[in-house]
Amino acid sequence: MRFAKYALLACASALAIGWGTAISTQWWLAPKRAAVIDITDPALIARGEYVARAGDCVACHTVPGGAPFAGGLGLQTPMGTIYATNITPDPETGIGSYGYGDFERAVRQGVRPDGAHLYPAMPYASYRVVSDADMQALFAYFMSSVTPVSKENQPTTIPWPASMRWPLAWWNMLFSSPRDFTPPEGADEVITRGAYLVEGLAHCGACHTPRGLAYEEKALSEDAAGLFLSGSVLEGWYAKNLRNEDTGLATWSEAELVTFLKTGRNDRTAAFGSMSDVVEHSLQHLTDADLTAIARYLKSLTPREGREEWRPNEDLTTATLRAGDFTAPGALTYVEHCTACHRLDGMGAPQVYPALKGNSMVFADDPSSLIQITLAGGRMPETPAHPMAFVMPGFAHLINADLAELMTYIRNSWGNHASPVTEADIARMRHEIANKPIHYAPEAGR
Repeated sequence: MRFAKYALLACASALAIGWGTAISTQWWLAPKRAAVIDITDPALIARGEYVARAGDCVACHTVPGGAPFAGGLGLQTPMGTIYATNITPDPETGIGSYGYGDFERAVRQGVRPDGAHLYPAMPYASYRVVSDADMQALFAYFMSSVTPVSKENQPTTIPWPASMRWPLAWWNMLFSSPRDFTPPEGADEVITRGAYLVEGLAHCGACHTPRGLAYEEKALSEDAAGLFLSGSVLEGWYAKNLRNEDTGLATWSEAELVTFLKTGRNDRTAAFGSMSDVVEHSLQHLTDADLTAIARYLKSLTPREGREEWRPNEDLTTATLRAGDFTAPGALTYVEHCTACHRLDGMGAPQVYPALKGNSMVFADDPSSLIQITLAGGRMPETPAHPMAFVMPGFAHLINADLAELMTYIRNSWGNHASPVTEADIARMRHEIANKPIHYAPEAGR
Protein backbone atom coordinates (compact mmCIF):
# COMPACT_ATOMS: atom_id res chain seq x y z
CA MET A 1 0.00 0.00 0.00
CA ARG A 2 2.83 2.39 0.89
CA PHE A 3 4.59 1.60 -2.41
CA ALA A 4 1.37 2.25 -4.30
CA LYS A 5 0.96 5.59 -2.56
CA TYR A 6 4.50 6.68 -3.45
CA ALA A 7 4.08 5.42 -7.01
CA LEU A 8 0.90 7.44 -7.35
CA LEU A 9 2.66 10.52 -5.97
CA ALA A 10 5.55 10.04 -8.41
CA CYS A 11 3.14 9.68 -11.32
CA ALA A 12 1.26 12.81 -10.26
CA SER A 13 4.52 14.75 -9.98
CA ALA A 14 5.67 13.57 -13.38
CA LEU A 15 2.31 14.53 -14.87
CA ALA A 16 2.52 17.99 -13.27
CA ILE A 17 6.05 18.48 -14.58
CA GLY A 18 4.98 17.28 -17.98
CA TRP A 19 2.02 19.62 -18.08
CA GLY A 20 4.20 22.47 -16.80
CA THR A 21 6.67 21.84 -19.60
CA ALA A 22 3.90 21.50 -22.14
CA ILE A 23 2.36 24.80 -21.08
CA SER A 24 5.62 26.54 -21.98
CA THR A 25 5.29 25.41 -25.58
CA GLN A 26 1.61 26.16 -26.13
CA TRP A 27 0.52 28.54 -28.85
CA TRP A 28 -0.33 31.34 -26.42
CA LEU A 29 3.29 31.37 -25.25
CA ALA A 30 4.84 31.06 -28.71
CA PRO A 31 7.36 33.78 -29.64
CA LYS A 32 5.94 36.65 -31.68
CA ARG A 33 7.35 37.27 -35.11
CA ALA A 34 7.99 40.83 -36.20
CA ALA A 35 7.75 41.59 -39.92
CA VAL A 36 11.02 43.51 -40.15
CA ILE A 37 12.93 45.28 -37.38
CA ASP A 38 15.73 47.53 -38.53
CA ILE A 39 17.89 47.56 -35.42
CA THR A 40 20.13 50.20 -37.04
CA ASP A 41 17.30 52.76 -37.43
CA PRO A 42 18.36 55.78 -35.29
CA ALA A 43 14.76 56.83 -34.61
CA LEU A 44 13.80 53.33 -33.48
CA ILE A 45 16.88 53.06 -31.28
CA ALA A 46 16.15 56.46 -29.69
CA ARG A 47 12.59 55.39 -28.97
CA GLY A 48 13.89 52.14 -27.51
CA GLU A 49 16.22 54.01 -25.19
CA TYR A 50 13.28 56.07 -23.95
CA VAL A 51 11.23 52.90 -23.45
CA ALA A 52 14.11 51.35 -21.49
CA ARG A 53 14.21 54.46 -19.31
CA ALA A 54 10.45 54.28 -18.74
CA GLY A 55 10.80 50.59 -17.86
CA ASP A 56 13.70 51.33 -15.48
CA CYS A 57 15.59 48.31 -16.83
CA VAL A 58 18.94 49.61 -15.59
CA ALA A 59 17.89 49.77 -11.93
CA CYS A 60 17.43 46.01 -11.57
CA HIS A 61 20.01 44.80 -14.09
CA THR A 62 22.99 46.90 -12.94
CA VAL A 63 24.99 46.59 -9.73
CA PRO A 64 26.20 49.84 -8.17
CA GLY A 65 29.34 50.86 -10.03
CA GLY A 66 28.98 48.02 -12.53
CA ALA A 67 28.54 47.94 -16.29
CA PRO A 68 25.03 48.94 -17.40
CA PHE A 69 22.62 46.01 -17.81
CA ALA A 70 25.30 43.40 -16.98
CA GLY A 71 23.21 41.94 -14.13
CA GLY A 72 24.22 40.70 -10.69
CA LEU A 73 21.95 42.87 -8.57
CA GLY A 74 20.51 40.88 -5.66
CA LEU A 75 16.73 41.08 -5.33
CA GLN A 76 15.26 39.99 -2.01
CA THR A 77 12.18 37.77 -1.99
CA PRO A 78 10.48 36.03 0.94
CA MET A 79 12.13 32.76 -0.17
CA GLY A 80 15.66 33.95 -0.96
CA THR A 81 17.71 36.18 -3.22
CA ILE A 82 17.36 36.28 -7.00
CA TYR A 83 20.19 37.85 -8.99
CA ALA A 84 19.17 39.93 -12.00
CA THR A 85 20.51 38.56 -15.28
CA ASN A 86 22.90 39.98 -17.84
CA ILE A 87 20.76 41.63 -20.55
CA THR A 88 23.59 43.10 -22.61
CA PRO A 89 23.91 41.75 -26.20
CA ASP A 90 26.76 39.41 -25.28
CA PRO A 91 25.98 36.17 -27.19
CA GLU A 92 27.28 33.82 -24.49
CA THR A 93 26.23 35.31 -21.14
CA GLY A 94 23.67 37.89 -22.24
CA ILE A 95 20.89 38.14 -24.82
CA GLY A 96 22.99 38.61 -27.95
CA SER A 97 21.76 35.33 -29.44
CA TYR A 98 18.08 36.27 -29.03
CA GLY A 99 15.86 36.90 -32.02
CA TYR A 100 13.00 39.34 -31.59
CA GLY A 101 10.60 36.50 -30.80
CA ASP A 102 12.89 35.23 -28.02
CA PHE A 103 13.22 38.75 -26.63
CA GLU A 104 9.49 39.45 -26.72
CA ARG A 105 8.59 36.14 -25.08
CA ALA A 106 11.11 36.69 -22.27
CA VAL A 107 10.01 40.26 -21.56
CA ARG A 108 6.26 39.83 -21.96
CA GLN A 109 5.76 36.22 -20.95
CA GLY A 110 8.68 35.38 -18.70
CA VAL A 111 9.90 32.43 -20.79
CA ARG A 112 13.52 31.97 -21.93
CA PRO A 113 14.43 30.66 -25.39
CA ASP A 114 15.09 27.22 -23.87
CA GLY A 115 11.54 27.13 -22.50
CA ALA A 116 12.50 27.69 -18.86
CA HIS A 117 10.42 30.19 -16.94
CA LEU A 118 11.80 33.35 -15.36
CA TYR A 119 11.05 34.04 -11.73
CA PRO A 120 8.28 36.64 -11.35
CA ALA A 121 10.72 39.08 -9.76
CA MET A 122 10.97 40.02 -13.44
CA PRO A 123 7.79 42.13 -13.88
CA TYR A 124 6.61 40.40 -17.05
CA ALA A 125 3.07 40.37 -15.66
CA SER A 126 3.13 44.16 -16.10
CA TYR A 127 5.04 44.11 -19.39
CA ARG A 128 2.23 42.02 -20.90
CA VAL A 129 0.50 45.27 -21.89
CA VAL A 130 3.52 46.94 -23.53
CA SER A 131 2.71 47.70 -27.16
CA ASP A 132 4.36 45.91 -30.07
CA ALA A 133 5.85 49.20 -31.26
CA ASP A 134 7.51 49.85 -27.89
CA MET A 135 8.69 46.24 -27.62
CA GLN A 136 10.31 46.37 -31.06
CA ALA A 137 12.01 49.66 -30.25
CA LEU A 138 13.32 48.19 -27.00
CA PHE A 139 14.77 45.24 -28.90
CA ALA A 140 16.52 47.56 -31.38
CA TYR A 141 18.03 49.60 -28.54
CA PHE A 142 19.41 46.63 -26.62
CA MET A 143 20.83 44.93 -29.69
CA SER A 144 22.40 48.05 -31.22
CA SER A 145 23.30 50.53 -28.50
CA VAL A 146 24.02 48.59 -25.30
CA THR A 147 27.65 47.55 -24.86
CA PRO A 148 28.06 43.75 -24.67
CA VAL A 149 29.55 42.52 -21.39
CA SER A 150 30.69 38.96 -20.76
CA LYS A 151 29.54 38.19 -17.23
CA GLU A 152 28.00 35.03 -15.82
CA ASN A 153 25.31 35.36 -13.20
CA GLN A 154 25.15 33.95 -9.69
CA PRO A 155 22.62 31.21 -8.85
CA THR A 156 19.61 32.12 -6.77
CA THR A 157 19.69 31.39 -3.04
CA ILE A 158 16.09 30.15 -3.09
CA PRO A 159 16.28 26.61 -1.68
CA TRP A 160 15.04 23.52 -3.51
CA PRO A 161 12.22 22.67 -4.23
CA ALA A 162 11.00 26.28 -4.25
CA SER A 163 13.76 27.11 -6.76
CA MET A 164 12.35 24.76 -9.43
CA ARG A 165 11.15 26.64 -12.49
CA TRP A 166 8.58 24.27 -14.00
CA PRO A 167 5.84 25.15 -11.43
CA LEU A 168 6.04 28.73 -12.72
CA ALA A 169 4.15 27.55 -15.79
CA TRP A 170 1.18 27.01 -13.50
CA TRP A 171 1.86 30.31 -11.73
CA ASN A 172 1.70 32.11 -15.07
CA MET A 173 -1.59 30.44 -15.98
CA LEU A 174 -3.11 31.62 -12.71
CA PHE A 175 -1.58 35.08 -12.30
CA SER A 176 -0.05 36.26 -15.59
CA SER A 177 -2.43 35.27 -18.34
CA PRO A 178 -2.23 37.03 -21.73
CA ARG A 179 -3.91 40.44 -21.74
CA ASP A 180 -3.90 43.68 -23.68
CA PHE A 181 -3.89 47.19 -22.33
CA THR A 182 -7.43 48.47 -21.73
CA PRO A 183 -7.83 52.24 -21.22
CA PRO A 184 -9.76 53.25 -18.09
CA GLU A 185 -13.43 53.72 -18.82
CA GLY A 186 -14.20 57.28 -19.93
CA ALA A 187 -10.54 58.35 -19.71
CA ASP A 188 -9.11 61.08 -21.92
CA GLU A 189 -5.82 60.73 -23.82
CA VAL A 190 -3.71 62.03 -20.93
CA ILE A 191 -5.09 59.62 -18.33
CA THR A 192 -5.00 56.78 -20.84
CA ARG A 193 -1.29 57.43 -21.45
CA GLY A 194 -0.68 57.58 -17.71
CA ALA A 195 -2.49 54.28 -17.16
CA TYR A 196 -0.43 52.63 -19.93
CA LEU A 197 2.83 53.76 -18.34
CA VAL A 198 1.82 52.91 -14.76
CA GLU A 199 0.35 49.48 -15.55
CA GLY A 200 2.98 48.52 -18.12
CA LEU A 201 6.41 50.02 -18.67
CA ALA A 202 6.82 51.69 -15.28
CA HIS A 203 5.38 48.53 -13.60
CA CYS A 204 4.45 50.57 -10.52
CA GLY A 205 2.30 47.74 -9.22
CA ALA A 206 5.33 45.47 -8.86
CA CYS A 207 6.25 47.42 -5.73
CA HIS A 208 3.11 49.34 -4.79
CA THR A 209 0.44 46.61 -5.06
CA PRO A 210 0.08 44.08 -2.22
CA ARG A 211 0.98 40.48 -3.04
CA GLY A 212 -0.76 37.23 -2.21
CA LEU A 213 0.49 33.95 -0.78
CA ALA A 214 1.93 32.92 -4.16
CA TYR A 215 3.78 36.25 -4.43
CA GLU A 216 1.31 37.39 -7.09
CA GLU A 217 0.19 40.99 -7.37
CA LYS A 218 -3.39 41.05 -6.12
CA ALA A 219 -4.39 43.35 -9.00
CA LEU A 220 -2.63 44.32 -12.24
CA SER A 221 -4.91 47.26 -13.04
CA GLU A 222 -7.68 49.23 -11.38
CA ASP A 223 -10.01 46.84 -9.58
CA ALA A 224 -13.29 47.06 -7.69
CA ALA A 225 -11.67 46.33 -4.33
CA GLY A 226 -9.12 49.12 -4.76
CA LEU A 227 -6.12 46.85 -4.17
CA PHE A 228 -4.17 48.14 -7.17
CA LEU A 229 -1.37 50.46 -5.97
CA SER A 230 -2.69 50.45 -2.40
CA GLY A 231 0.79 49.93 -0.89
CA SER A 232 3.02 46.94 -0.16
CA VAL A 233 6.18 45.94 1.71
CA LEU A 234 9.16 44.97 -0.45
CA GLU A 235 12.74 44.40 0.74
CA GLY A 236 11.83 45.97 4.05
CA TRP A 237 10.48 49.16 2.47
CA TYR A 238 6.83 50.09 2.49
CA ALA A 239 6.10 51.09 -1.10
CA LYS A 240 3.65 53.91 -0.60
CA ASN A 241 -0.09 53.76 -1.20
CA LEU A 242 -0.51 55.59 -4.53
CA ARG A 243 -4.30 55.79 -4.51
CA ASN A 244 -6.03 59.12 -4.09
CA GLU A 245 -6.97 58.48 -0.46
CA ASP A 246 -6.03 59.23 3.15
CA THR A 247 -2.59 57.65 3.57
CA GLY A 248 -1.97 57.81 -0.18
CA LEU A 249 -1.97 60.82 -2.49
CA ALA A 250 -5.11 62.62 -1.26
CA THR A 251 -3.05 65.39 0.35
CA TRP A 252 -0.85 65.86 -2.77
CA SER A 253 -1.65 68.12 -5.69
CA GLU A 254 -0.95 67.02 -9.26
CA ALA A 255 1.83 69.60 -9.49
CA GLU A 256 3.48 68.31 -6.28
CA LEU A 257 3.35 64.79 -7.63
CA VAL A 258 4.91 65.78 -10.96
CA THR A 259 7.70 67.61 -9.12
CA PHE A 260 8.35 64.55 -6.96
CA LEU A 261 8.48 62.21 -9.96
CA LYS A 262 10.87 64.49 -11.83
CA THR A 263 13.20 65.50 -9.00
CA GLY A 264 12.69 62.99 -6.19
CA ARG A 265 11.54 65.66 -3.79
CA ASN A 266 8.95 68.37 -3.16
CA ASP A 267 7.99 70.57 -0.25
CA ARG A 268 6.41 67.58 1.52
CA THR A 269 8.86 64.75 1.22
CA ALA A 270 11.81 63.17 -0.60
CA ALA A 271 12.41 59.86 -2.34
CA PHE A 272 14.37 57.19 -0.48
CA GLY A 273 15.35 53.55 -0.84
CA SER A 274 14.45 51.95 -4.15
CA MET A 275 12.30 54.93 -5.14
CA SER A 276 15.41 57.10 -5.15
CA ASP A 277 16.87 54.79 -7.81
CA VAL A 278 13.63 54.89 -9.81
CA VAL A 279 13.76 58.69 -9.95
CA GLU A 280 17.47 58.81 -10.74
CA HIS A 281 17.52 56.11 -13.43
CA SER A 282 14.03 56.40 -14.89
CA LEU A 283 11.48 59.05 -14.03
CA GLN A 284 13.70 62.13 -14.31
CA HIS A 285 14.32 61.20 -17.96
CA LEU A 286 10.64 61.12 -18.95
CA THR A 287 8.98 64.02 -20.72
CA ASP A 288 6.91 66.49 -18.75
CA ALA A 289 3.89 65.28 -20.71
CA ASP A 290 4.42 61.68 -19.57
CA LEU A 291 5.05 62.70 -15.96
CA THR A 292 1.84 64.74 -16.00
CA ALA A 293 -0.01 61.76 -17.49
CA ILE A 294 1.25 59.49 -14.70
CA ALA A 295 0.33 62.00 -12.00
CA ARG A 296 -3.13 62.66 -13.43
CA TYR A 297 -3.87 58.96 -13.73
CA LEU A 298 -2.81 58.29 -10.13
CA LYS A 299 -4.93 61.18 -8.89
CA SER A 300 -7.88 59.68 -10.79
CA LEU A 301 -7.80 56.45 -8.79
CA THR A 302 -10.83 56.32 -6.52
CA PRO A 303 -10.32 55.90 -2.76
CA ARG A 304 -11.41 52.73 -1.04
CA GLU A 305 -14.50 52.94 1.11
CA GLY A 306 -13.79 54.78 4.34
CA ARG A 307 -10.39 55.99 3.10
CA GLU A 308 -11.46 59.18 1.37
CA GLU A 309 -9.73 61.80 3.46
CA TRP A 310 -7.06 62.07 6.13
CA ARG A 311 -7.82 64.77 8.69
CA PRO A 312 -4.88 65.96 10.80
CA ASN A 313 -5.32 66.46 14.52
CA GLU A 314 -4.58 69.81 16.10
CA ASP A 315 -0.86 70.61 16.22
CA LEU A 316 0.00 70.79 19.90
CA THR A 317 3.57 69.64 19.41
CA THR A 318 5.26 72.77 18.09
CA ALA A 319 4.23 75.04 20.95
CA THR A 320 5.11 72.37 23.51
CA LEU A 321 8.63 71.92 22.14
CA ARG A 322 9.21 75.66 21.81
CA ALA A 323 8.22 76.02 25.45
CA GLY A 324 10.99 73.61 26.38
CA ASP A 325 8.69 70.78 27.42
CA PHE A 326 10.37 67.54 26.33
CA THR A 327 8.59 65.19 28.74
CA ALA A 328 6.54 63.28 26.16
CA PRO A 329 8.05 59.86 25.34
CA GLY A 330 10.37 60.31 22.39
CA ALA A 331 10.40 64.12 22.53
CA LEU A 332 13.87 64.49 24.04
CA THR A 333 15.34 61.99 21.54
CA TYR A 334 13.74 63.98 18.73
CA VAL A 335 15.19 67.25 19.96
CA GLU A 336 18.65 65.75 20.39
CA HIS A 337 18.88 63.98 17.03
CA CYS A 338 16.29 65.34 14.59
CA THR A 339 15.54 69.05 15.09
CA ALA A 340 18.71 70.30 13.38
CA CYS A 341 17.19 69.21 10.05
CA HIS A 342 13.48 68.65 10.63
CA ARG A 343 12.94 71.61 13.02
CA LEU A 344 10.77 71.93 16.09
CA ASP A 345 7.70 72.44 13.92
CA GLY A 346 8.38 69.26 11.94
CA MET A 347 8.42 71.19 8.66
CA GLY A 348 12.07 70.62 7.73
CA ALA A 349 13.38 72.75 4.86
CA PRO A 350 11.52 72.61 1.52
CA GLN A 351 13.35 70.56 -1.15
CA VAL A 352 16.22 69.92 1.30
CA TYR A 353 15.03 68.26 4.52
CA PRO A 354 11.67 66.47 4.22
CA ALA A 355 8.79 67.60 6.37
CA LEU A 356 7.53 65.20 9.01
CA LYS A 357 4.31 67.11 9.58
CA GLY A 358 1.61 65.89 7.20
CA ASN A 359 4.02 63.53 5.43
CA SER A 360 2.01 60.47 4.39
CA MET A 361 5.13 58.28 4.54
CA VAL A 362 5.42 59.15 8.23
CA PHE A 363 1.84 58.19 9.13
CA ALA A 364 1.53 55.36 6.56
CA ASP A 365 -0.45 52.27 7.53
CA ASP A 366 2.84 50.35 7.67
CA PRO A 367 5.82 52.10 9.35
CA SER A 368 8.48 49.91 7.67
CA SER A 369 9.96 52.69 5.53
CA LEU A 370 10.15 55.12 8.43
CA ILE A 371 11.88 52.48 10.54
CA GLN A 372 14.37 51.46 7.85
CA ILE A 373 15.40 54.97 6.87
CA THR A 374 15.80 55.92 10.55
CA LEU A 375 18.02 52.90 11.16
CA ALA A 376 20.04 52.84 7.94
CA GLY A 377 19.75 56.38 6.63
CA GLY A 378 19.08 57.30 3.03
CA ARG A 379 20.19 59.35 0.06
CA MET A 380 18.11 61.59 -2.15
CA PRO A 381 18.32 61.06 -5.92
CA GLU A 382 20.63 63.29 -7.93
CA THR A 383 18.93 65.11 -10.80
CA PRO A 384 19.68 68.19 -12.93
CA ALA A 385 17.02 70.07 -10.96
CA HIS A 386 18.75 69.15 -7.68
CA PRO A 387 22.37 68.12 -8.25
CA MET A 388 23.00 68.13 -4.50
CA ALA A 389 21.93 64.71 -3.19
CA PHE A 390 21.44 65.20 0.55
CA VAL A 391 22.09 62.22 2.78
CA MET A 392 20.31 61.33 6.01
CA PRO A 393 22.50 59.50 8.53
CA GLY A 394 21.29 56.31 10.16
CA PHE A 395 20.60 56.02 13.89
CA ALA A 396 21.12 52.29 14.34
CA HIS A 397 23.33 53.06 17.35
CA LEU A 398 20.26 54.03 19.40
CA ILE A 399 18.65 51.27 21.43
CA ASN A 400 15.37 49.76 20.26
CA ALA A 401 13.33 51.27 23.10
CA ASP A 402 14.48 54.81 22.27
CA LEU A 403 13.90 54.30 18.54
CA ALA A 404 10.41 52.92 19.11
CA GLU A 405 9.51 55.93 21.28
CA LEU A 406 11.03 58.34 18.76
CA MET A 407 9.13 56.99 15.77
CA THR A 408 5.88 56.69 17.68
CA TYR A 409 6.36 60.32 18.68
CA ILE A 410 6.97 61.42 15.08
CA ARG A 411 3.95 59.45 13.81
CA ASN A 412 1.71 61.19 16.35
CA SER A 413 3.01 64.78 16.48
CA TRP A 414 2.21 68.03 14.61
CA GLY A 415 -1.26 66.70 13.83
CA ASN A 416 -0.05 63.31 12.59
CA HIS A 417 -1.85 60.27 13.96
CA ALA A 418 -0.90 56.64 13.37
CA SER A 419 -0.28 53.34 15.13
CA PRO A 420 2.71 53.07 17.48
CA VAL A 421 6.06 51.54 16.57
CA THR A 422 7.20 48.75 18.88
CA GLU A 423 10.60 47.44 19.92
CA ALA A 424 9.73 44.21 18.08
CA ASP A 425 9.22 46.25 14.90
CA ILE A 426 12.71 47.71 15.31
CA ALA A 427 14.26 44.30 15.96
CA ARG A 428 12.64 42.82 12.85
CA MET A 429 13.94 45.65 10.69
CA ARG A 430 17.47 45.30 12.07
CA HIS A 431 17.32 41.65 10.99
CA GLU A 432 15.99 42.65 7.54
CA ILE A 433 18.81 45.15 6.99
CA ALA A 434 21.47 42.71 8.22
CA ASN A 435 20.30 40.14 5.66
CA LYS A 436 20.27 42.40 2.60
CA PRO A 437 21.72 40.52 -0.41
CA ILE A 438 25.30 41.06 -1.53
CA HIS A 439 25.37 42.09 -5.18
CA TYR A 440 27.24 39.86 -7.59
CA ALA A 441 29.87 41.71 -9.61
CA PRO A 442 32.68 39.39 -10.74
CA GLU A 443 35.35 40.71 -13.02
CA ALA A 444 34.00 40.91 -16.57
CA GLY A 445 34.98 37.89 -18.62
CA ARG A 446 36.07 35.77 -15.69
